[in-house]
Amino acid sequence: MTTDTASRPAVPRVLLNKVPEVTIWFWLIKILCTTVGESFADWINMQLGVGLIATAVIFTVVFAAALGWQLSTSRYRPAAYWLTVVVVSVTGTLYTDILTDQLGVPLWLSTSVFTVALVAVFGIWWARERTLSIHSIVSLPRELFYWLAVLVTFALGTAAGDWTLELTGWSPGVSVLLPLALIAIIVTCWRLGANPVLAFWLAYILTRPLGANLGDWLASPKVPDQGLGLGTLVTSLIFLGAILATVVYLTFTKSDVIEGHQHSQRTAKYHQPRREWPLVAVMAAATIAAGILLNWASAQPHANAAAENEGPNPAAKNLHLTPQQATAHFPATDIAQFRTLVQGMNTDDQPALNTAVNNYEKAWDDAQNKLQPLDPKAWDYIDSQNDALFTSVRTTKDPTAEKQAVTALLKTLG
Repeated sequence: MTTDTASRPAVPRVLLNKVPEVTIWFWLIKILCTTVGESFADWINMQLGVGLIATAVIFTVVFAAALGWQLSTSRYRPAAYWLTVVVVSVTGTLYTDILTDQLGVPLWLSTSVFTVALVAVFGIWWARERTLSIHSIVSLPRELFYWLAVLVTFALGTAAGDWTLELTGWSPGVSVLLPLALIAIIVTCWRLGANPVLAFWLAYILTRPLGANLGDWLASPKVPDQGLGLGTLVTSLIFLGAILATVVYLTFTKSDVIEGHQHSQRTAKYHQPRREWPLVAVMAAATIAAGILLNWASAQPHANAAAENEGPNPAAKNLHLTPQQATAHFPATDIAQFRTLVQGMNTDDQPALNTAVNNYEKAWDDAQNKLQPLDPKAWDYIDSQNDALFTSVRTTKDPTAEKQAVTALLKTLG
């Protein structure tokens, strides 16, 4: 490579590759990062009472700091790179949660918007650099495009994964199977000669709902077909420990380091150009099949059906339970947590009320698998009061109705 700059235009400074080699370690730690991002954000938001907006602000600042460290390095450093991935996984998830829980944007709409945004990022990236390969992140512009794409993939994966759960009502354990099956199909296509860049980014997007559903399965209460009951904090600590151990291993072994500037001469291990389009057709067919499956599942009776329209639960609207009857079979610690969250709704500040309602709704939804089997009738009764509260705050926005709904729910919770 010549150093004569007088005879040709200046080009961006070329660095050693800033990302790791795509090995089994890459995918393992990527899933670990996704899972801990979901569970750790939930723990900070709910258990510490920080709130969704404040949590998003905190992680945006942390993401900016981590990204600054990553950009300041001249080559791939496992600690800087994977810290940035962990933080961006949380940040992208929080942005989607704000759209859904705070602004009331439907999940189908946010999924569509993030899909268009990702296509736009890839389109501009390709138009400028003529490559989307992870093996070519050797300049600042390419690295910035790369991290922007990663951020959008996490937001898209969150929206698409949550939309899937909303449509189907599947348990966390069952919901893991769909992204896992799609990833298996993509890996098979890659081994048969599919375009490696396309296969990489499709799998990268799908690891987000896979990791998040895995985290939910580990953290969910020990109810049949639901979870292992580890809780969000224990799940976060286990996965953080696994991430740390993996990063230390990679730092010392350098088994995922791409050396030199030979990215342009790399030959994809399994790529066969003649098979590209037939295998694209196979992946497209798998996508269509997944859509048909989701459409079928959404038509089946499931737990989320009553929540699709926020309003009083028809099966519970005529129930009349005393506070003692409504809470007798539920753990006192859970009822106390709900009562504290509802007490936080006694405010005339509408944004604060919206935040308090979102926090309460998430705590209630997270506890469903644990509490509903203990007393389905009482669960439906309280849930119908929740629906009335959510409708008054998000739809009618009548201060009098809001206060009446809060008072009625507090009375039921004792």
